Amino acid sequence: MKILICGGTGLLGYHAALAALADGHEVGFLAIDDIDLTGWYPDQIHRNFGDIFSMTEDELVPYFQGYDAMAYCVGPDDRVTPPAPSYDFFHKHLVEDSAKVFRAARRAGVKRAVAIGSYFATFDRMYPKKKLAVYHPYIRCRLEQAEKLLAEAGSDMDVMILECPYIFGTMPKRTPLWKDVFIERFFRYPAVFFPGGGTTMITAEHVGEAVLGALKYGDAGIRYPIGDENRTFHWMVEAFEEGLDIQKPIFHPSGRLCGKGAQLLVARPEAREGKQSGLDFYHLMTGVMSKEMYIPEQTITAMSEQLHFGRGGVREAILETMKACYPNGFSKKR
Repeated sequence: MKILICGGTGLLGYHAALAALADGHEVGFLAIDDIDLTGWYPDQIHRNFGDIFSMTEDELVPYFQGYDAMAYCVGPDDRVTPPAPSYDFFHKHLVEDSAKVFRAARRAGVKRAVAIGSYFATFDRMYPKKKLAVYHPYIRCRLEQAEKLLAEAGSDMDVMILECPYIFGTMPKRTPLWKDVFIERFFRYPAVFFPGGGTTMITAEHVGEAVLGALKYGDAGIRYPIGDENRTFHWMVEAFEEGLDIQKPIFHPSGRLCGKGAQLLVARPEAREGKQSGLDFYHLMTGVMSKEMYIPEQTITAMSEQLHFGRGGVREAILETMKACYPNGFSKKR
Protein backbone atom coordinates (compact mmCIF):
# COMPACT_ATOMS: atom_id res chain seq x y z
CA MET A 1 0.00 0.00 0.00
CA LYS A 2 0.84 3.65 -0.33
CA ILE A 3 -0.01 5.16 3.05
CA LEU A 4 -0.27 8.86 3.95
CA ILE A 5 -0.04 9.60 7.65
CA CYS A 6 -1.60 12.81 8.91
CA GLY A 7 0.63 13.83 11.80
CA GLY A 8 3.53 11.63 10.77
CA THR A 9 6.00 13.63 12.85
CA GLY A 10 4.02 13.23 16.10
CA LEU A 11 4.45 10.36 18.53
CA LEU A 12 1.80 8.00 17.19
CA GLY A 13 2.20 9.01 13.55
CA TYR A 14 5.94 8.45 13.78
CA HIS A 15 5.53 4.94 15.18
CA ALA A 16 2.85 4.16 12.60
CA ALA A 17 5.25 5.31 9.87
CA LEU A 18 8.01 3.06 11.23
CA ALA A 19 5.64 0.08 11.36
CA ALA A 20 4.50 0.70 7.77
CA LEU A 21 8.07 1.06 6.49
CA ALA A 22 9.15 -2.12 8.26
CA ASP A 23 6.25 -3.95 6.58
CA GLY A 24 7.37 -2.81 3.13
CA HIS A 25 4.84 -0.08 2.38
CA GLU A 26 5.44 3.28 0.71
CA VAL A 27 4.85 6.00 3.27
CA GLY A 28 4.29 9.75 3.21
CA PHE A 29 3.18 12.24 5.81
CA LEU A 30 1.31 15.52 6.04
CA ALA A 31 2.27 17.50 9.13
CA ILE A 32 3.10 20.98 10.33
CA ASP A 33 6.72 22.04 9.99
CA ASP A 34 7.48 22.35 13.69
CA ILE A 35 10.42 19.98 14.20
CA ASP A 36 13.87 19.50 12.72
CA LEU A 37 13.89 16.11 10.99
CA THR A 38 17.56 16.19 10.03
CA GLY A 39 19.57 13.10 10.84
CA TRP A 40 16.95 10.92 12.48
CA TYR A 41 13.74 10.85 10.47
CA PRO A 42 13.66 8.11 7.79
CA ASP A 43 14.55 9.50 4.37
CA GLN A 44 12.25 6.97 2.68
CA ILE A 45 9.17 8.80 3.97
CA HIS A 46 7.78 11.40 1.57
CA ARG A 47 7.43 14.73 3.36
CA ASN A 48 4.54 17.14 2.94
CA PHE A 49 4.04 20.12 5.21
CA GLY A 50 0.76 21.85 5.93
CA ASP A 51 -1.68 22.63 8.73
CA ILE A 52 -4.75 20.47 8.24
CA PHE A 53 -6.65 22.54 10.80
CA SER A 54 -6.40 25.67 8.68
CA MET A 55 -6.42 24.12 5.18
CA THR A 56 -9.65 23.81 3.22
CA GLU A 57 -10.99 20.52 1.92
CA ASP A 58 -10.10 21.52 -1.65
CA GLU A 59 -6.54 22.37 -0.56
CA LEU A 60 -6.17 18.97 1.11
CA VAL A 61 -7.30 16.79 -1.79
CA PRO A 62 -4.02 16.94 -3.83
CA TYR A 63 -1.98 15.69 -0.87
CA PHE A 64 -3.95 12.42 -0.83
CA GLN A 65 -3.90 11.74 -4.54
CA GLY A 66 -2.03 8.55 -5.43
CA TYR A 67 -2.38 7.06 -1.93
CA ASP A 68 -4.33 3.89 -1.14
CA ALA A 69 -4.68 4.44 2.59
CA MET A 70 -4.60 7.17 5.21
CA ALA A 71 -3.90 7.17 8.94
CA TYR A 72 -5.25 10.11 10.94
CA CYS A 73 -2.90 10.51 13.92
CA VAL A 74 -3.52 14.14 14.84
CA GLY A 75 -5.84 16.10 17.08
CA PRO A 76 -5.76 17.23 20.72
CA ASP A 77 -6.26 14.68 23.46
CA ASP A 78 -7.70 15.19 26.94
CA ARG A 79 -4.38 16.52 28.28
CA VAL A 80 -4.82 19.73 26.27
CA THR A 81 -6.56 22.56 28.14
CA PRO A 82 -8.04 25.00 25.61
CA PRO A 83 -9.80 28.34 26.02
CA ALA A 84 -13.30 28.05 27.43
CA PRO A 85 -15.71 26.68 26.40
CA SER A 86 -13.68 23.56 25.75
CA TYR A 87 -16.47 21.86 23.82
CA ASP A 88 -16.15 24.39 20.99
CA PHE A 89 -12.41 23.77 20.74
CA PHE A 90 -12.63 19.97 20.77
CA HIS A 91 -15.61 19.89 18.43
CA LYS A 92 -13.76 22.01 15.89
CA HIS A 93 -10.48 20.09 16.03
CA LEU A 94 -11.75 16.56 16.64
CA VAL A 95 -15.03 16.50 14.73
CA GLU A 96 -15.16 19.19 12.05
CA ASP A 97 -11.51 19.13 10.99
CA SER A 98 -11.15 15.36 10.95
CA ALA A 99 -14.34 15.03 8.85
CA LYS A 100 -12.92 17.59 6.42
CA VAL A 101 -9.74 15.55 6.05
CA PHE A 102 -11.63 12.29 5.53
CA ARG A 103 -13.81 13.89 2.86
CA ALA A 104 -10.69 15.14 1.08
CA ALA A 105 -9.09 11.68 1.28
CA ARG A 106 -12.20 10.02 -0.13
CA ARG A 107 -12.39 12.53 -2.98
CA ALA A 108 -8.74 11.79 -3.80
CA GLY A 109 -9.40 8.07 -4.11
CA VAL A 110 -8.15 6.79 -0.73
CA LYS A 111 -9.77 3.40 -0.08
CA ARG A 112 -8.81 2.65 3.54
CA ALA A 113 -8.59 5.07 6.47
CA VAL A 114 -8.09 4.77 10.21
CA ALA A 115 -8.34 7.41 12.93
CA ILE A 116 -6.89 7.47 16.43
CA GLY A 117 -9.68 7.83 18.98
CA SER A 118 -10.03 7.42 22.74
CA TYR A 119 -10.90 4.54 25.01
CA PHE A 120 -13.23 6.90 26.84
CA ALA A 121 -15.60 6.08 23.98
CA THR A 122 -15.21 2.39 24.86
CA PHE A 123 -16.05 3.09 28.48
CA ASP A 124 -19.05 5.19 27.47
CA ARG A 125 -20.46 2.06 25.80
CA MET A 126 -19.44 -0.20 28.69
CA TYR A 127 -20.76 2.03 31.47
CA PRO A 128 -23.72 4.05 30.13
CA LYS A 129 -24.91 4.92 33.65
CA LYS A 130 -21.75 6.99 34.20
CA LYS A 131 -22.97 9.47 31.56
CA LEU A 132 -19.41 10.21 30.47
CA ALA A 133 -20.48 12.16 27.40
CA VAL A 134 -22.78 14.30 29.53
CA TYR A 135 -20.16 15.36 32.05
CA HIS A 136 -17.08 15.56 29.82
CA PRO A 137 -16.98 17.72 26.65
CA TYR A 138 -13.87 15.91 25.42
CA ILE A 139 -15.56 12.51 25.59
CA ARG A 140 -18.68 13.86 23.91
CA CYS A 141 -16.53 15.13 21.05
CA ARG A 142 -14.72 11.81 20.71
CA LEU A 143 -18.07 10.07 20.32
CA GLU A 144 -19.21 12.65 17.80
CA GLN A 145 -15.92 12.31 15.91
CA ALA A 146 -16.28 8.54 15.51
CA GLU A 147 -19.90 8.83 14.41
CA LYS A 148 -19.03 11.57 11.93
CA LEU A 149 -16.06 9.79 10.40
CA LEU A 150 -17.90 6.50 10.00
CA ALA A 151 -20.77 8.39 8.37
CA GLU A 152 -18.34 10.17 6.03
CA ALA A 153 -16.93 6.88 4.76
CA GLY A 154 -19.47 5.94 2.13
CA SER A 155 -19.25 2.82 -0.03
CA ASP A 156 -15.95 3.84 -1.62
CA MET A 157 -13.78 4.20 1.50
CA ASP A 158 -13.45 1.87 4.50
CA VAL A 159 -13.06 3.66 7.84
CA MET A 160 -11.92 2.20 11.17
CA ILE A 161 -11.47 3.84 14.58
CA LEU A 162 -8.80 2.84 17.13
CA GLU A 163 -9.89 3.63 20.68
CA CYS A 164 -6.61 4.04 22.55
CA PRO A 165 -5.87 3.98 26.32
CA TYR A 166 -2.90 5.43 28.24
CA ILE A 167 0.06 5.44 25.86
CA PHE A 168 3.72 5.43 26.84
CA GLY A 169 6.72 5.78 24.59
CA THR A 170 9.08 8.30 23.06
CA MET A 171 10.39 9.69 19.82
CA PRO A 172 13.37 11.93 19.01
CA LYS A 173 13.10 15.70 19.39
CA ARG A 174 9.80 15.79 21.29
CA THR A 175 9.23 15.97 25.04
CA PRO A 176 6.38 13.69 26.13
CA LEU A 177 3.18 15.48 27.15
CA TRP A 178 3.27 13.56 30.41
CA LYS A 179 5.83 16.03 31.76
CA ASP A 180 3.74 19.17 32.05
CA VAL A 181 0.26 17.77 32.52
CA PHE A 182 1.06 14.88 34.83
CA ILE A 183 4.49 14.76 36.44
CA GLU A 184 4.69 18.45 37.29
CA ARG A 185 1.24 18.31 38.85
CA PHE A 186 1.70 15.24 41.04
CA PHE A 187 5.39 14.65 41.73
CA ARG A 188 6.60 18.04 43.03
CA TYR A 189 5.42 17.44 46.57
CA PRO A 190 6.83 15.39 49.48
CA ALA A 191 4.26 12.67 48.74
CA VAL A 192 2.30 11.63 45.67
CA PHE A 193 -1.47 11.83 46.01
CA PHE A 194 -3.27 10.01 43.22
CA PRO A 195 -6.59 8.19 42.77
CA GLY A 196 -6.64 4.51 43.64
CA GLY A 197 -8.20 3.06 40.52
CA GLY A 198 -6.58 1.55 37.46
CA THR A 199 -6.61 1.69 33.68
CA THR A 200 -5.50 0.05 30.45
CA MET A 201 -2.09 0.91 29.00
CA ILE A 202 -0.12 0.31 25.80
CA THR A 203 3.15 1.39 24.19
CA ALA A 204 3.38 3.87 21.33
CA GLU A 205 5.21 1.25 19.27
CA HIS A 206 2.28 -1.14 19.52
CA VAL A 207 -0.22 1.61 18.71
CA GLY A 208 1.78 2.21 15.53
CA GLU A 209 1.49 -1.49 14.71
CA ALA A 210 -2.25 -1.36 15.38
CA VAL A 211 -2.64 1.58 12.99
CA LEU A 212 -1.03 -0.46 10.24
CA GLY A 213 -3.03 -3.52 11.28
CA ALA A 214 -6.30 -1.63 10.97
CA LEU A 215 -5.40 -0.54 7.44
CA LYS A 216 -4.47 -4.08 6.45
CA TYR A 217 -6.89 -6.25 8.39
CA GLY A 218 -9.59 -4.00 9.88
CA ASP A 219 -13.27 -4.30 9.05
CA ALA A 220 -15.03 -1.21 7.74
CA GLY A 221 -17.12 0.71 10.24
CA ILE A 222 -15.64 -0.93 13.35
CA ARG A 223 -14.43 0.81 16.51
CA TYR A 224 -11.46 -1.13 17.89
CA PRO A 225 -10.66 -0.77 21.62
CA ILE A 226 -6.95 -1.51 21.77
CA GLY A 227 -4.69 -1.95 24.77
CA ASP A 228 -2.14 -4.24 26.32
CA GLU A 229 -1.85 -4.28 30.11
CA ASN A 230 -4.49 -3.57 32.77
CA ARG A 231 -2.70 -1.99 35.71
CA THR A 232 -3.58 -0.12 38.89
CA PHE A 233 -2.57 3.50 39.21
CA HIS A 234 -0.42 2.52 42.17
CA TRP A 235 1.62 0.27 39.88
CA MET A 236 1.88 3.09 37.35
CA VAL A 237 2.97 5.70 39.89
CA GLU A 238 5.63 3.33 41.23
CA ALA A 239 6.94 2.93 37.67
CA PHE A 240 6.95 6.71 37.26
CA GLU A 241 9.00 7.05 40.44
CA GLU A 242 11.45 4.43 39.25
CA GLY A 243 11.89 6.26 35.96
CA LEU A 244 12.33 9.59 37.76
CA ASP A 245 14.76 7.99 40.25
CA ILE A 246 12.79 9.18 43.27
CA GLN A 247 11.06 7.48 46.17
CA LYS A 248 8.10 9.24 47.70
CA PRO A 249 5.20 7.83 49.68
CA ILE A 250 2.10 7.21 47.57
CA PHE A 251 -1.37 7.89 48.95
CA HIS A 252 -4.73 7.20 47.34
CA PRO A 253 -7.37 9.55 48.74
CA SER A 254 -11.02 8.90 48.00
CA GLY A 255 -12.34 9.84 44.59
CA ARG A 256 -14.44 12.58 46.19
CA LEU A 257 -11.40 14.12 47.90
CA CYS A 258 -9.32 13.84 44.71
CA GLY A 259 -12.11 15.51 42.78
CA LYS A 260 -12.36 18.45 45.16
CA GLY A 261 -8.57 18.79 45.19
CA ALA A 262 -8.41 18.81 41.40
CA GLN A 263 -11.12 21.46 41.25
CA LEU A 264 -9.22 23.64 43.71
CA LEU A 265 -5.67 23.15 42.41
CA VAL A 266 -6.27 22.82 38.66
CA ALA A 267 -9.75 23.74 37.45
CA ARG A 268 -10.09 27.04 39.29
CA PRO A 269 -6.64 28.41 38.29
CA GLU A 270 -7.35 27.40 34.68
CA ALA A 271 -10.73 29.13 34.81
CA ARG A 272 -9.09 32.34 36.00
CA GLU A 273 -6.93 32.16 32.86
CA GLY A 274 -10.01 31.69 30.68
CA LYS A 275 -9.30 27.99 30.10
CA GLN A 276 -11.41 24.88 30.59
CA SER A 277 -10.45 21.22 30.53
CA GLY A 278 -12.36 18.85 28.31
CA LEU A 279 -12.82 16.63 31.36
CA ASP A 280 -14.84 17.56 34.43
CA PHE A 281 -12.30 16.89 37.18
CA TYR A 282 -14.77 16.07 39.92
CA HIS A 283 -16.69 13.51 37.86
CA LEU A 284 -13.43 12.22 36.38
CA MET A 285 -11.99 11.47 39.81
CA THR A 286 -15.15 10.09 41.38
CA GLY A 287 -16.51 8.18 38.40
CA VAL A 288 -13.42 7.06 36.49
CA MET A 289 -9.99 7.39 38.06
CA SER A 290 -10.99 6.10 41.50
CA LYS A 291 -12.27 2.93 39.81
CA GLU A 292 -10.45 0.08 38.14
CA MET A 293 -11.81 0.62 34.63
CA TYR A 294 -10.21 -1.76 32.17
CA ILE A 295 -10.69 -2.92 28.64
CA PRO A 296 -11.48 -6.63 29.21
CA GLU A 297 -8.51 -8.93 28.65
CA GLN A 298 -10.45 -11.02 26.16
CA THR A 299 -11.14 -7.91 24.10
CA ILE A 300 -7.48 -6.89 24.18
CA THR A 301 -6.44 -10.35 23.05
CA ALA A 302 -8.99 -10.41 20.23
CA MET A 303 -7.92 -6.97 19.00
CA SER A 304 -4.23 -7.90 19.10
CA GLU A 305 -4.87 -11.05 17.12
CA GLN A 306 -7.04 -9.39 14.48
CA LEU A 307 -4.90 -6.28 13.99
CA HIS A 308 -1.57 -8.08 14.46
CA PHE A 309 -0.02 -5.71 17.00
CA GLY A 310 2.47 -6.81 19.62
CA ARG A 311 2.17 -6.76 23.36
CA GLY A 312 4.42 -6.20 26.36
CA GLY A 313 6.95 -3.62 27.43
CA VAL A 314 4.66 -1.11 29.11
CA ARG A 315 6.82 -0.70 32.22
CA GLU A 316 9.94 -0.27 30.10
CA ALA A 317 8.11 2.34 28.00
CA ILE A 318 7.14 4.24 31.16
CA LEU A 319 10.76 4.31 32.31
CA GLU A 320 11.85 5.51 28.88
CA THR A 321 9.13 8.17 28.89
CA MET A 322 10.24 9.51 32.26
CA LYS A 323 13.84 9.78 31.13
CA ALA A 324 12.75 11.57 27.96
CA CYS A 325 10.83 14.07 30.09
CA TYR A 326 13.92 14.81 32.19
CA PRO A 327 17.06 13.85 30.25
CA ASN A 328 19.21 15.62 32.85
CA GLY A 329 17.43 14.11 35.80
CA PHE A 330 14.29 15.01 37.71
CA SER A 331 14.89 18.09 39.83
CA LYS A 332 13.59 17.89 43.36
CA LYS A 333 13.27 21.67 43.47
CA ARG A 334 10.11 23.48 42.46
